[in-house]
Amino acid sequence: MSYIDLNIELTDEHEQLKRETHKFAKDILRPASLELDKMGPDEVIKSDIYWKAMKKGFELGYHSIFIPDTWGGMGLDPLGIHIVLEELGWGSADFAVAFGVSCFPAFFSSMMPNEKLIDEIIEPFCANTDATFIGCWGITEPDHGTDTLCVGTEHFDHPEICCQVRATKDGDDWIIEGQKSSWVSNGTVATHAMLFLTIDPSMGMAGGGICIVPLNLPGVRRGAPLDKMGQRALNQGEIFFDRVRVPNDYMVVDHESYTGMVDLTLATANASMGAMFTGVARAAFEEALAYSKERIQGGKALFEHQNIKHKLFNMFQKVEAARALSRAALIYNLNNTPPLTHYSIASKVFCTQTAFEVANDAVQILGGIGLSREYPVEKLFRDARAALIEDGANDSLMITGAHCL
Repeated sequence: MSYIDLNIELTDEHEQLKRETHKFAKDILRPASLELDKMGPDEVIKSDIYWKAMKKGFELGYHSIFIPDTWGGMGLDPLGIHIVLEELGWGSADFAVAFGVSCFPAFFSSMMPNEKLIDEIIEPFCANTDATFIGCWGITEPDHGTDTLCVGTEHFDHPEICCQVRATKDGDDWIIEGQKSSWVSNGTVATHAMLFLTIDPSMGMAGGGICIVPLNLPGVRRGAPLDKMGQRALNQGEIFFDRVRVPNDYMVVDHESYTGMVDLTLATANASMGAMFTGVARAAFEEALAYSKERIQGGKALFEHQNIKHKLFNMFQKVEAARALSRAALIYNLNNTPPLTHYSIASKVFCTQTAFEVANDAVQILGGIGLSREYPVEKLFRDARAALIEDGANDSLMITGAHCL
């Protein structure tokens, strides 16, 4: 953990949190993610390596960093949340996203709690220490991706454009039908979904709702885990809903408040991605810096060549800029409602692009060995490339963010 934190007002608790999370990321997450990267997607979710890492993270409470201590969560302040997310991302982008998404059903339930949600979702999730209560975020569909998040664009309220998964009221319950695509993070191992769906199709995507769905209910079926080029320890897979009956209390957001909640979701998720991929960028920079001081080329260490120093300092600047932007966006938007979502989008786009560029430079500095799996920069490069698309494709997010300018 070689970086100097320029925030001179960090408390002793923040410093301790940073040290402890870094140790977990270094000792548990990084080695586990490198081993799981060599496996097929079916092997990953059956592996003891995967489950030991997940269970250790739950034991330490990293699944509940967003949830107030009122409900048994870690109750971190926004700066503490950023510190944790950056360190988790430094260790493993795949596990960082997995822990972040795992809290979605409980986190969003805690914003609009009722007695049933408190007793059956929020408190049991926070109390869980063995990864037997895992959440997923069901939003992407075969015909809809980033567009489902693009509040303010003309298609979002178009009555002929709405999501495939539908919920219909039936007495005191909701009946859910439809399919979420292969990009549901934690989808193949989760016990509960935070499911984005359509309630009133005449309103287009704005006529949606958010429902907490236990995935052991009759009518739920899952596809196989997706085989991806990066973030292989983050299992993702499709989920099918065939007339799944869910109690009314589990519909946490209806069509009247859906647009505002989508905006809040995007602001939180994108700001979190900015923090995580600041960690990925930092990891790539640190790997390249260490290698440059060991590798002899032309009779001297790579670091002694001016062009390498120039490249490394440019990488260093990008990492520091990413931390500054991602911290500012996350801290502001977790403290203010409604959030300034375009700052979260800027953080996500800038920090994931930074991670990709820094990882690309790291591969270049390592040369041929950077293309092998002997060093983690090859994996960091693939993980960073995936981030330009996940949680909203950067190209589309920039258009959405521009509506707020």
